[in-house]
Amino acid sequence: LRDRSALLGVTPPASGRSSPYNSANPEPFGHRYVDDLEGQNDEALEGLAAKVKLLKDITVGIGNEVRESTVQLSQMNDAFAETSGILAGTFRRMNNMAQRQGCRWLWYILFLVFVFWFFIVVWWFRR
Repeated sequence: LRDRSALLGVTPPASGRSSPYNSANPEPFGHRYVDDLEGQNDEALEGLAAKVKLLKDITVGIGNEVRESTVQLSQMNDAFAETSGILAGTFRRMNNMAQRQGCRWLWYILFLVFVFWFFIVVWWFRR
């Protein structure tokens, strides 16, 4: 077992070519060896094609998700713009009311906050 040349035969010197089949010294089973290598290459190619298809499906899915997210963000932006317009109008009307009524509105708001706080405290301890 220590003599590799007896088991494997003499290794020819490297010719610089990438082909594993040496056409200068054809063997009787060389054609089968080439067919085996072609089969392995075909299997590797099929595996790579499957991986490329998987990556393509993933990127198409990511693209669809990005498009859907863009539509949702656009709708949210429109909703927030509408809400800010409503809140700005409400705040403007509240300021107009406050200027007309003086300081009474502040006492009303404080009373409502106190009542709301009282209900929350009672609810908290009764649960």
